[in-house]
Amino acid sequence: MLFSEIIGQAATKQQLVHAVTHNRMSHAMIFLAPEGAGGLPLALAFTQYLVCENKQETDACGKCAACVKANQFIHPDIHFSYPVIPRKPGDKPLSTDYIAEWREFVVQQPYGNAYDWLQFIGAENKQGNITANECLDIIRKLNLKSFESEYKILLMWMPEYLGNEGNRLLKLIEEPPANTIFVLVAENQEQILATILSRTQLIKINPLTTQELRTALIERNKTEEQRARQIATIASGNYREAMQLLQHTDNDYHEMLRAWLNCIFLQNRVALQEWIEAMASAKMGRENQKQFLRYFINMLEHALRLQYMPAEHLAFAPEEVDFAEKLRKLADLEQTGLIIDALNDACYHIERNANGKILFHALSIRLQYIFKRKPVPVNY
Repeated sequence: MLFSEIIGQAATKQQLVHAVTHNRMSHAMIFLAPEGAGGLPLALAFTQYLVCENKQETDACGKCAACVKANQFIHPDIHFSYPVIPRKPGDKPLSTDYIAEWREFVVQQPYGNAYDWLQFIGAENKQGNITANECLDIIRKLNLKSFESEYKILLMWMPEYLGNEGNRLLKLIEEPPANTIFVLVAENQEQILATILSRTQLIKINPLTTQELRTALIERNKTEEQRARQIATIASGNYREAMQLLQHTDNDYHEMLRAWLNCIFLQNRVALQEWIEAMASAKMGRENQKQFLRYFINMLEHALRLQYMPAEHLAFAPEEVDFAEKLRKLADLEQTGLIIDALNDACYHIERNANGKILFHALSIRLQYIFKRKPVPVNY
């Protein structure tokens, strides 16, 4: 994978290239990236750049024999480690047992998370692990001489799945063979063994910007601009989430929200009931319901931002900026906080299979009380 194929992250790309070209690399580093920000793609591009035989100023050449192998995930000096499950009871699985599935997964879902990977290999409800047996295999492989490249590289994805058995790797990390590089890609710093964390350089990767997400959706997925803007806003820097939204919804959240608030303010009970029926329908689905509420939360946040920054700096369409301006006039800071709390509560209950009709009916009444500045009944 090339750096040029990765969405955004220009500063991190430059930092990594500079470290290699000026020989200022740590031999052990952790790419700490939130879900969907591109931690794994960055690590893959970095390992390809390391083995490239004709490095360019900002990227690997993509054409040499080493690049071709790295791009196909078959380079003999780039080793991979990731959570796996036993294929049958009593097995002691290694990452290499799943290398064919890994290559396919990385091509299809480079921004996927651990859940996506475990479902991809049929884990269902089984817990993935990076086992003690895997650690011994890593030690064995990295103590061999490199085959083709100057470097021997271990790319470990999701070291959060490495339990206390990971302490077996400490000596190797502290005193690695010459030109051995550890690249760990993680999402949650708190779940990484402290003994490993203290021995590695931490490279923090930021979430993607709304603009980067919007551009990626339009250019890579041929998404219509308004829909791309809505999805990018809801996804909050998470390209995986954006792809999930793109695949599972064709709804115009902006129009749905406008219709809902009109029903609430005009107290049109018949129209409100029709809206609730549509929102709670099987066609809409729970995931769509949650994303709609998240879109509302984002609109409220943008309404607050309008008080402090010019409208042209917001990532919304002009009609959405206008709507956010109206929301700002309808609800002050205290009301906005209460509405966001109500919407977050609704999301919580949707995740726990609450009845959609009852939930949105109760939520509509709760919003009516908040907009009217009346105390919300405790039953709501």
